[in-house]
Amino acid sequence: MKTSKTSKMRAEYDFSKAERGRFYRPLHKGYKVHVRQKDGTTITNQYALIEGTVLLEPDVRAYFPDSESVNTALRSLIQLMSDLPSKEKTYRQVSAARRVAEKK
Repeated sequence: MKTSKTSKMRAEYDFSKAERGRFYRPLHKGYKVHVRQKDGTTITNQYALIEGTVLLEPDVRAYFPDSESVNTALRSLIQLMSDLPSKEKTYRQVSAARRVAEKK
């Protein structure tokens, strides 16, 4: 006998009116952490990203485990970009090649 997934869930676990991501807040806006002490007091700590902090997505983080590897890769990319011809030069070369081809 096959049972459905809904029959395994208890009635008190009703997620029909749930809102996905309701408590999600972007990390760059900062967040507060409230810690309740045994004596009844509450300590509130405010956390925010330091200026210049860059967040990497998990798939990128798999290839770049630390700041040094990210900086090395970006410096290599910057060097490659500076070695590429500008768009104007490329456009002029293609246009000239087309003109020569059209004359034949």
